[in-house]
Amino acid sequence: MGIKEKPRPARIHPAERAVLAAAILLPSKILGRFLGDLPQKRLMNEGTRSEGLESLLGYRFCAPSRLEIALTHKSFANEYPGAGSQHNERLEFLGDTVLNLVVSQYLFENLAELSEGEMSRIRAEVVSERNLAEVGRRLKLGDHLRLGRGELLSGGREKASLLANTLEALLGAVFLDGGFDAARRITLGLLVADILRSARHKAGIDAKTRLQEYYQGRFGRPPVYQLVGASGPDHERLYRAEVLFDGQVIGRGEGSSKKGAEQAAAAAALEILAQPKLPKNESDERSPHP
Repeated sequence: MGIKEKPRPARIHPAERAVLAAAILLPSKILGRFLGDLPQKRLMNEGTRSEGLESLLGYRFCAPSRLEIALTHKSFANEYPGAGSQHNERLEFLGDTVLNLVVSQYLFENLAELSEGEMSRIRAEVVSERNLAEVGRRLKLGDHLRLGRGELLSGGREKASLLANTLEALLGAVFLDGGFDAARRITLGLLVADILRSARHKAGIDAKTRLQEYYQGRFGRPPVYQLVGASGPDHERLYRAEVLFDGQVIGRGEGSSKKGAEQAAAAAALEILAQPKLPKNESDERSPHP
């Protein structure tokens, strides 16, 4: 009967030995930082492969850096200042203006039978966070976003607010790169079907639209919104908004984005409107609704 050999200890590759030694010698925070950067660098490279996005968009940028900025979230720029990254908030501001102008011009020139209130409703639906996020999903914007670790871990590539904001930044980048005609062509290419579909429906699809239609129709002017506060880290931001009419608060709401908070405030105002009215002699004169 042969003598059983003792199992030999598994051999450790030199690279693995180095990592194990680092795990023993380095403080956990530093090691986590070292290891945590590896997958992020891979994601950075994946997020900047923009040829497919340009193809879906139907526009090739003369200055690719504009596209890169449009796809860069503030969380990425804050975490990687050495990369020289600008974030997309300024482009988002510009793109929001371009978007509203293009949609308004199209409604005015092509749907002459619509009233001012109906045009306002359609535009509000088309440029809503919900609709813009859906367009962003069709473009697979989430695959191209440059996000910080916190946003990545919290599902930032799928967040409606990030997709909508990035789409606005993208339209702002097209405007800077190719001028208004290019921005108009791309915007209508993405949204004209949504505009026409919304024009066929009388009822609004969101709370802001319904509230605006109510006040525009009854008093000839819409309510206004104001942001009153924000709290929490960048990847879990909570915004608070109020909706006012004639300077009086008629609804308050919270949301993970400014637009979401405004929608919640509008929904709160609609709930108050839907409540049964008291007889005049019992009503509160301070009621926020005229």
